[in-house]
Amino acid sequence: MDAHQLSALDDAEYEQIAKENAHPPARDPEVWAALTHPINIARTREAYTGMLERTAVTLRNRKVERDAFQQECFARGEAGKQEWFASRTEYDRWRRRAGNFHQTMQKAIADVGRAQKTINRSVNHQLAQHHRERLRELATAISRHQAQHARSGAIAEQCDYELWRLLDQLTIPLGPADEPTTLRTMLDIYWPDVEPVSAQRAAEEQAETAMRQAPGGRSAHYSGVPRARHVNNGKRLA
Repeated sequence: MDAHQLSALDDAEYEQIAKENAHPPARDPEVWAALTHPINIARTREAYTGMLERTAVTLRNRKVERDAFQQECFARGEAGKQEWFASRTEYDRWRRRAGNFHQTMQKAIADVGRAQKTINRSVNHQLAQHHRERLRELATAISRHQAQHARSGAIAEQCDYELWRLLDQLTIPLGPADEPTTLRTMLDIYWPDVEPVSAQRAAEEQAETAMRQAPGGRSAHYSGVPRARHVNNGKRLA
């Protein structure tokens, strides 16, 4: 039975499945995984809590009834006392079973609590990764903005400096010790800004490179002022 099949059960059926898997040695691993799945774990906790509370109420009520029965028996003298002592074995056996069930529910609730903590850690990790990725995108955008200003030679305004300063002010925890690390350091070491190159752009860059290498393209190999021919060539024509 998977988590979605379990979630489709009515409350009575669901509680019965939960009760059958409350005691660890009796648990079906697949069913327990479904009971502690994120879509069911709150309902599982509710089922165990309900059984625990009902058992506690029953134990209290039976204790009150038992005390009243004792007074009634003792009021009837020796015969009543014999009836009281004769009923103790059955009552003690019932109380032991009910107490064991109560403890089983308590332990099951504790196990569900541990499973919930595992789910919370996983969710928090995913959320942290999501926020970290958004922060990386923000830092990359700021870095590109600063680089574009540098390439264009434009005069930066105060708002530009305040934006760029965020790369040196904002930090994120890094490493086992959660060492605060600036966004600029993250960009320099851990978040390289590498844009994917399309096939068209690669072809264009290759063509541009070939053109620059040709004489007509004035590549660095052919740069400089060409020497005029027949000048000072030693023929003394003048």
